[in-house]
Amino acid sequence: MSAIARKLLFGLMGWKEHVTVPRHDKCVICVAPHTSNWDFIIAKLYYYAIGRKARFMMKKEWFFFPLGLWLRHIGGVPVVRSKKTSLTDQMAQQALEADHFELALTPEGTRSRVTTWKRGFYYIALKANLPIMLYAIDFAHKTIVCTKTIIPSGRIDEDMKTIMDYYRPFEGRHPEKFAVEEIGQPV
Repeated sequence: MSAIARKLLFGLMGWKEHVTVPRHDKCVICVAPHTSNWDFIIAKLYYYAIGRKARFMMKKEWFFFPLGLWLRHIGGVPVVRSKKTSLTDQMAQQALEADHFELALTPEGTRSRVTTWKRGFYYIALKANLPIMLYAIDFAHKTIVCTKTIIPSGRIDEDMKTIMDYYRPFEGRHPEKFAVEEIGQPV
């Protein structure tokens, strides 16, 4: 599968990677910009191409039969958005108990333009003491980029400002749908 994914993504589709930080066996992977369903396809192809498997969270509505069987098989975790359960606690506990835990999340939470990102990825990493790998899917340059990893300090505004500054130069497939959050500024 790895060879096929490499041929598709890097050969046929013309994507490249620019990753300068070490990969971790236990981490949270923050992925942005998220402006198109293509982001999921590119990200999954990339992870197959590098021979790794990451879980991902997706709204439960996508987990209908038979698609739900396939999504679970490739690492999907259904999320019930209406329930006020502590999903961050559950995922952090799974991370603490696992030998290998890679969870990819899109903090925008939707393909539409948002000005306030969800913080679940941050809290999972903080609670499980995991690094957050900052991955960008940069459509403008057809490049998967990861040049920064952060360890959550608990000073969320400082850490989120660092994250926003990191993602600022990247373009999604639909640039008009991507916005970084202005931390400390009125939204």
